[in-house]
Amino acid sequence: MTECSSQGVDPRAPRFNQAVTALTLLAAFLLGLPVLLAAPALWLGAAAFLGPRWNLWGQAWVRLVRPALGLAPPTKLKVPGPPRFAAGLGFVFLVPATVLALAGGTAALVGWSLALAVAALAALAAITDYCLGCEIHAGLVRLRALAVRSP
Repeated sequence: MTECSSQGVDPRAPRFNQAVTALTLLAAFLLGLPVLLAAPALWLGAAAFLGPRWNLWGQAWVRLVRPALGLAPPTKLKVPGPPRFAAGLGFVFLVPATVLALAGGTAALVGWSLALAVAALAALAAITDYCLGCEIHAGLVRLRALAVRSP
């Protein structure tokens, strides 16, 4: 089994992805470059809709960063569904954030607010390993199981 496949991912890879996402979004805001919001939207969309093998920063973690740091492969892989769902949520919020921020005026305020909310949640996940998107995924899985069991 690979360390970034549909069967499982290195549990540190999503956190690295979240850190890069948070830093990129913060840099876009501080530099006043709304076009830069499109980059995280694209890589989160690829990770969400195409799977872990298309997670740019997850792959960078596994192939470049972890070996460069001399870290061993994980002993246990993480289920890819929750981080993939969280990436999808980031994508869903960053696409309109990018469009609104590029539009300027009052729309830009809304766009930057969405982007900074995604940045804050990505930073929270990177620092603490608490992923709100993953928790939402778990809640939806529980609701679906209840709905299937209900008469």
